[in-house]
Amino acid sequence: MKKGSIKNTRINAEVRKEIQNVVMNGIKDPRISAMTTVTDARVTADLRYCTVYVSVLGSEQEAADTLAGLKSAAGFIRSELAHSVNLRITPELKFVLDESMAYGAHIDKVLEDLHLSEQAETEED
Repeated sequence: MKKGSIKNTRINAEVRKEIQNVVMNGIKDPRISAMTTVTDARVTADLRYCTVYVSVLGSEQEAADTLAGLKSAAGFIRSELAHSVNLRITPELKFVLDESMAYGAHIDKVLEDLHLSEQAETEED
């Protein structure tokens, strides 16, 4: 199976959806924030490994705690995934903090500051 194939894309979407469901409804770990979202899941072509990108709305400490909770619950999440997704091999899960939301907010702030400075220069002239 090729990495960018339709089958791989479907598997990624299904795995992401099921992991999100397990994280929101199946895990009782208090370290995992209620504001946790699984933003993406990328399964390798051989279906052995899956990198799961997680976004946490809150402080850096909450994000670190949530990531630690997810890593400790990876075995449980994997077993639930095996029951809900019909794959020949259930992939090993690796959780990674998704920084794209914070990066996007940073870019928005930079553009806003640039726009405000241009307005100030225009008003001075």
